[in-house]
Amino acid sequence: MKNQHSSQLLLLTLATIFISTSGALGKFIDLPAPVIIWWRSALGGLFLLIFCKYKNYSIKIKSPKDLPSILLGAIFLGAHWVTYFYALKFSNVALGMLSMFTFPVITALLEPFFTKSKLNPIHVFLALVVLLGIYILAPQFNFENTHLKGILFGIFSALCYALRNLILKRHVHNYNGTVLMTQQALIVAILLLPVMFFLNSSNIITQYPYIITLALITTAIGHSLFITSLKHFSVSTASIIGSTQPIFGIIIAFLFLNEMPTTNTFIGGTLILLTVVIESVRSRNK
Repeated sequence: MKNQHSSQLLLLTLATIFISTSGALGKFIDLPAPVIIWWRSALGGLFLLIFCKYKNYSIKIKSPKDLPSILLGAIFLGAHWVTYFYALKFSNVALGMLSMFTFPVITALLEPFFTKSKLNPIHVFLALVVLLGIYILAPQFNFENTHLKGILFGIFSALCYALRNLILKRHVHNYNGTVLMTQQALIVAILLLPVMFFLNSSNIITQYPYIITLALITTAIGHSLFITSLKHFSVSTASIIGSTQPIFGIIIAFLFLNEMPTTNTFIGGTLILLTVVIESVRSRNK
């Protein structure tokens, strides 16, 4: 049982590393955020569809009753992706990613309304520690400050992400994680198709390598592994363990974009990482 837990925790960590590449890629790719997300969802959905065909997974929705929640989950996913990339464009990778990681706070507070679980005081405490870490990272509250705009977009993105995860939680035992992610990506691509007729994407040819990396590594592989992890962890546990994403994202941004973390970034990041260690140990001992 312990070995199985360790294996699932390793897969969740791997998913976290893959998803964390979104920060540097979102900042680096020179296209409007909605256009990036259309390519991300369209190509990601294509890669996932090919994999599903190879594994003989059916992507059909099993019951008409599942359609509204799967569709709503996809809408929240699309909103999360677009506003998250606006957060990265307005600020930097550190602030964009870490502000989005208020979602464990939101998730821990909302989960009792979506499941039969009770509000766990430990989750509330750990969520508050994450929130303190975000507060340390925040610049002065001046609405003309683009970094503040980035943080606000990040927090709204966090709300959408938390709602999407909570909505999909009810389906993880009836659908394969890759199938759910395929459905979600394809729905987002369809919903965002109109933006391709209105926003400029003339330099897409020079951006293809980064778009493909975003679609394959970050979206197709990373998010599928994360959704699959919800079979073995509560949404709150997976969310708090996933809080290592900003740490990995900041390291990637430093290596590839030369974004140097500030002292506040290290302090806030340490607080977030502390919650991950505590929750990892606590979930292992259940």
